[in-house]
This record gives sequence, structure tokens and C-alpha cells, in this order.
Amino acid sequence: MTDTTETQPPSEMSPAPARVSLRAAMGLPERPDFVLALPTGWVRRGVDAATLDQLRSDARRRLLEAHRPDLYARLQPMLAQAFGAMASADVIALFTPTAEDDAALVLPASMVASTRTATAENLDPLVGALIREGGATPLLGDKRFLRFERETRRTLDGQDYLATEIGYLTPIPGTRRRQALQLTVSIARPVAAPADDEPLVLMKTLFDLSASSLRWETPGA
Repeated sequence: MTDTTETQPPSEMSPAPARVSLRAAMGLPERPDFVLALPTGWVRRGVDAATLDQLRSDARRRLLEAHRPDLYARLQPMLAQAFGAMASADVIALFTPTAEDDAALVLPASMVASTRTATAENLDPLVGALIREGGATPLLGDKRFLRFERETRRTLDGQDYLATEIGYLTPIPGTRRRQALQLTVSIARPVAAPADDEPLVLMKTLFDLSASSLRWETPGA
């Protein structure tokens, strides 16, 4: 095999083509990122193998310290299943308390961010359906955000519990109202706990305030 790289005149060498994103090819600006004020000790994480490994490691350490290796054995497949479901649902970030902060709020709750794309010309049909069928309302009176909520009864390890799911929807700048960011919060509580249970009300308020703090950042700024 002969390497002819050095015999080729530099002027004849073709530079590698620059990669152009689909959004740039369509004449759309790059999608902005977002920033949130999170509960104490919570951090944003990517939905990738590195995050899954980190969460497994944190759970293993905590459960072994609590002398519950049996729980860790059951948790591993649940984490893998959850990450698979998030990937299928276009989840782009999740928010959890960090193990490095002893002051982090440990709550029976989770929050993820995902993207939703209009199936019509824009998001208006989706918004209309959420208002009519899901009882969606502006978040704290701010019409840039739509808030909707539902409650379901679920079972984990043979135990029933109530899951309150809260969604926050807001258009992504630069997408011509064809894409939206959705924050989804899930809060678990015992079946016997009423809807006006004080811890539940406080957690709802906490995440309402977190979602309302969202601000967009221009790419490259």
C-alpha cells in the first residue's frame, strides 16, 4: 500500500466539508438552550449511558450503606427501563438531586424535559386539545407557559400509590411555533393521602416556580 498524501500538492487537497445542521440548511436559527432555577441540590443531567451509570453508582452506594442490596438488585432493571422509555419519548434532559450535596432536597418526585413537534402547521391544535381535554391553564397567569395536570393510580412492587403528573409546555424560540419544550414532573404519594395533602401542595408550588423561572439562552452566547 502506498501513501500518496505527501506527494499531493497542498493546493490540490480538498478540505473536509463542514457539517451543516438540518436547522441551518432550512434557514432556521440554532435551537436555544434553556436554564431553570432548580430545587436545592438538584442538577440537570443528559439522557445517556454516562448518566445511567452515575445514577446506578449513586443508588448502589446509598442502598449498600442502608444495608439494602436487595433494593439495588430490583432498581437496576427499573433504571434501564426508564432510560429506554425516555429515549423513546424524546426526553432531552432529566433533573435529579445530586449525591454530592448533603443539603439536596430528596423528594418523591422527578422532572424531565422533552420536545414536542407539531403534526399540523403549528402547535395550536395541540394547545387547544390540552385546554379542552386536559384543563390546561396559563402557568401562574403567564400565557407563555401552559400548565396541565392529571392523577393516576399505579403499582410498584405490589404496592399501590398515586402519581400526580404535571406538564409545562412553552414554544421553543425560532421554531415558528412548530416545536415546544415540555417539562414533566411526576410526584408520588400514598393512596391514603388527600389531594390537598400539604407536602403535595408544597411540591407542586416548588415545581411551578421552577418551571416559571425558565429562560432561553442564545446558542454561542
